[in-house]
Amino acid sequence: MNSNLFAIRPVTWLDHARNGAVSFAAGLISAGGAKRLTVMIFHRVLPAEDPFFPDDPDVRQFASMMSVVASQFNPLSLGDALNRLEVGTLPPLAVCVTFDDGYADNLLLAAPVLKRYGIPAIVFVASGFLDGRIMWNDRVIEAVNCAEADLMDLTDFGLGVHRLGGVAEKLLVVRALIRRLKYLAPDEREHVARELALRFAPNQRSPMLTRPQVCQLRDEGVEIGGHTLTHPILSRIDAGTAFREIEDNKDDLEALLGHRLRFFAYPNGVPGKDFNAEHAAMVQRIGYHAALTTRPGVATAQTDRFWLPRFTPWDRSPFRFSLRLVLNMRNVV
Repeated sequence: MNSNLFAIRPVTWLDHARNGAVSFAAGLISAGGAKRLTVMIFHRVLPAEDPFFPDDPDVRQFASMMSVVASQFNPLSLGDALNRLEVGTLPPLAVCVTFDDGYADNLLLAAPVLKRYGIPAIVFVASGFLDGRIMWNDRVIEAVNCAEADLMDLTDFGLGVHRLGGVAEKLLVVRALIRRLKYLAPDEREHVARELALRFAPNQRSPMLTRPQVCQLRDEGVEIGGHTLTHPILSRIDAGTAFREIEDNKDDLEALLGHRLRFFAYPNGVPGKDFNAEHAAMVQRIGYHAALTTRPGVATAQTDRFWLPRFTPWDRSPFRFSLRLVLNMRNVV
């Protein structure tokens, strides 16, 4: 791989000033008493900036972020962090790196950066999408991206007519469609996404990991966690189906890897909306040690291990990224 992908620009006096401001803020928070654990969520790391994935860093941005994590924070594996949180030895500014869903770029682009900076990570894999399958939201994104007409007529799906212009307009359509489809019944959501892909992007390639790549990630030192088979919104399916989604995913990945999984991430992950106490109890009964939400904030020794918060670092500049991480540490769950 071209090492220039990970090149970091020279440090300037402004960088030093910004780093000093972040360090000062971090010192104030870490001196506050209780040990606090920040867990970050990523999904993809892209080879280059892509306007259709504005919330995913490209590899240069990700390298810059991980440089900040390695130099200004204390990155730990999730297991080590939770153990140290339990016994009171968690260091200040402790951070864990996690990825959701199981994209191939987690291995091909993210893992070399993590290895370069010595940062542990865990990837939560929805195993029903391995080996060439495509998640519904990626089908929708590609369908809109590939649509060539000025109008996208989706009235036969009950989704109206959408005007398409430049990238900005298409991105608004993507967001509107994902918002409409996300909470449909899983079968209906998948049907609509497949039909959209067949109509507008029939040659779409899967961005997901293969099973050998999951094993390769494990061999690279990246932990694998559970994320259900097909990424349903657990609160929108019946209890029996939810239990099978969680258990079968765990069994599937354990058979592939040859060892037990320890951690689970709830799909979509908003407490009280995407899952509830019934699902947290399922996760515990199935044998996981802890589970992660998408509720922002930090965990302390008092945080329920099956309702752990996670934080999405949207800002892309190193200064704003590190400052947002520090500010998130004020939000104790």
